[in-house]
Amino acid sequence: MTTLTSDFLLTLQQRGFIHQCTDFAALDERAGKGPIVAYIGFDCTADSLHVGSLLPIMMLRWLQKTGHKPIVLMGGGTTKIGDPSGKDEARQLLTDEVIASNMAGIKRIFGRYLTFGDGPTDAVMVNNGDWLDELKYIPLLRDIGRHFTINRMLTFESVKMRLEREQPLTFLEFNYMILQAYDFVELHRRLGCSLQMGGSDQWGNIINGVELGRRTDGAELFGLTTPLLTTSSGAKMGKTAAGAVWLTADKLSAYDFWQYWRNTEDADVGRFLRLYTELPLEEVARLESLPGAEINEAKKILAHEVTKLAHGEEAALEAAETARRTFEQGAAAEGLPTVELPRGDLDAGVPVVDLLVATGLAASKGEARRLIKGAGARMNDGPIPDEASKATTADLNGEGVIKLSAGKKRHALVKPA
Repeated sequence: MTTLTSDFLLTLQQRGFIHQCTDFAALDERAGKGPIVAYIGFDCTADSLHVGSLLPIMMLRWLQKTGHKPIVLMGGGTTKIGDPSGKDEARQLLTDEVIASNMAGIKRIFGRYLTFGDGPTDAVMVNNGDWLDELKYIPLLRDIGRHFTINRMLTFESVKMRLEREQPLTFLEFNYMILQAYDFVELHRRLGCSLQMGGSDQWGNIINGVELGRRTDGAELFGLTTPLLTTSSGAKMGKTAAGAVWLTADKLSAYDFWQYWRNTEDADVGRFLRLYTELPLEEVARLESLPGAEINEAKKILAHEVTKLAHGEEAALEAAETARRTFEQGAAAEGLPTVELPRGDLDAGVPVVDLLVATGLAASKGEARRLIKGAGARMNDGPIPDEASKATTADLNGEGVIKLSAGKKRHALVKPA
């Protein structure tokens, strides 16, 4: 790799963000001359984003912190098709109403990571539906489609993977890469955007945009990707046995979010501190070298710093205090995920299986029964006799709640309404 001098690329390189770039030397030179405008796209397939999107979000944050302008591109248009990259089958098609609702949910996240406004380095949020929805099919084929060859499109991983596995790839999805390339050109024309960033699975789509800009507008555009991350044990980032690790509290509590990072594998602590926090690299080096059990202190710092960015300082401190009371004092601390039930229901008795599902400690009744049968579930820190057990008001502890646990690290509360 070229020796980098711009604050932006040097920071990304030192912290482990960079996987591929179309032209390191030219982009580094351009970044050193003044603010560059760069974007990352987010399709609206759910009403929130999960930890798998946190790497590109942090990339945009560092872009702004080093003096450049981020664009958050919401995929109001492309979500109607679905990105085939990394997928074995077509996404379910969403209605316009669902896409709009998902977009509104996602927008909440970015205000914690970026400063929006009208200044030269203030972030802006745009929706590709604003131009894609207005495209006429014949002019698109004539003006844009002629720059793409089927031969080349068949070489991209997102296409090859489907064909090799004999999974259908619809003509609708086949067009996704053309529309993403067109997004880049449109953002260049509208906002002077010269850099598209994303995960390494987007490399082919990004290259298409760089080449399309050169052919249609004679523009010098750049692409930059991050590595696709897995944990040291090979698990996909943002997924757990309990489901996705969402970035909004209405889908995952700040406490559970904190716990996800607290449970980081020892070998991942340094890497995650570099990528997901803003701690100085010298401090990261000190923390990742802590011996033995002391690495747990580094994990707590990681959990605090990441939760602070996603949910705010107060929520991060509250999550840490909840964890301290729960694990160090054995108390059913406030701040754990809580389900309220009518007192009459608890008087009559509610199956513990149902409560494990209601609190999110089990994804289904079948999983709840397996947890109980395998002694993986506990109530008020004690064993649950059998799968037919019920919780009643007699089980309320001294704090007036019932504490349920799945394993040693996941807890929730049930209390009468």
